[in-house]
Amino acid sequence: MIYDKASLVQIPSGYKGGGTENLYSVVPNTADGDFDFTRASTATRVNKDGLIETIADDTPRLNYPLLNGVVQSNPTLLLEPSRTNRITDTEGWGGFSEVQAVLSDNTSITAPDGSATGIKTLTSSSTIQPRIEWRGIAVPASTTTYVWSVFVKKGTTRYVALSHFSDDTQWAVFDLNNGVIQDEAGSDVPAKIENYGNGWYRISKGATITTGQSNNYFKLTIATPSSPSVGVSGETVNIWGFQIEIGLYVSSFIPTTTVGSITTRSADTCSLPNYSNLPTDYPLTVYWKGQVKEFDGFNCAFSIYKDGASGEFLTVSFNTASQILVRRAIGGSEDVDFINYSYSLGDILKIGIKFTSATTFKLFINGSEIYEETSGTSKTWDFNSVLIGQLRIAADTGNRNSCDVLMLFNEALTDSELITLTS
Repeated sequence: MIYDKASLVQIPSGYKGGGTENLYSVVPNTADGDFDFTRASTATRVNKDGLIETIADDTPRLNYPLLNGVVQSNPTLLLEPSRTNRITDTEGWGGFSEVQAVLSDNTSITAPDGSATGIKTLTSSSTIQPRIEWRGIAVPASTTTYVWSVFVKKGTTRYVALSHFSDDTQWAVFDLNNGVIQDEAGSDVPAKIENYGNGWYRISKGATITTGQSNNYFKLTIATPSSPSVGVSGETVNIWGFQIEIGLYVSSFIPTTTVGSITTRSADTCSLPNYSNLPTDYPLTVYWKGQVKEFDGFNCAFSIYKDGASGEFLTVSFNTASQILVRRAIGGSEDVDFINYSYSLGDILKIGIKFTSATTFKLFINGSEIYEETSGTSKTWDFNSVLIGQLRIAADTGNRNSCDVLMLFNEALTDSELITLTS
């Protein structure tokens, strides 16, 4: 089998604690292949029971994906950049303004974390945009992209909307009967609806706010199918876990740890420095499987790099919806191949790449050969370490991408093997 040829297999399944956390690798069957993991804060994940739970500092997040509200059996290694929730009271909902609507406690249903706390019922009292607003963020001094999200469970209303007070070109209406985006305007950050089971959905939308806008208000509205501005009087929706963060996509839930203060989740880092079984020269084949979280030339699937250096790496990154990058750097001098490939945020990709020499490589994605480089700029071998979902540690770009599987082969797999592996 192809798997039997691998010199390193990381399928997130277990870790050990006690100070420095280590993420176990399946291959090799020794501690030599276990990854160091750091995160200087608590963070949340979805556990095997489908509930959101808080994980301690420096603990890897084995996150169990939800597909149509059903918990999947195999976890993903959740790797995320540092993010801050601007909501200063996620449990008590202090600081929210009620407009043509009333917030009331609801302890009769269970929240996505398994508790009966922090749940509110929003009841509309008008047809004129009945809503709650968070007004606690000043208009930014420079152009800033925000994404805001909330967990919602249907009461009597079928439709709710997320929008921004000043930028009324960016909004989305969500259908809670069918769990879909009913209508949307603006593409700064595309709307998203995720089924968390037990009737709960996490909905999100984003907008780029400029200094010329007057009010930086983020709104949740009981709406009609085609408008975030028109509502229905006397309707209800249950809500939990509001979040406002700066970024281009919604990240895992960040609960308020101290009421009245914003809460920051630190970036995850998963590294295997100075890996003794990495080859000392080409060839090397890398296989990665995961979901694409962000379009950015610095958002990488993996990095084969030199420990302590910022300009020595081999990596594949997700540049745009029509472009994959293969980046090779030695001594700070980088060669980048811009490769045409169409895909979307949220897509699961299976990437196989064989770096066959200092000037050649071949890229395969989801069962097809995508690109072959036969005479690239020479990048002699000077690598000794492995990173997951990150370009480098020295001069860290801050980008992160989660991972389902990472495998290394100290040889060039055949084309047929890579087609099979990535299918």
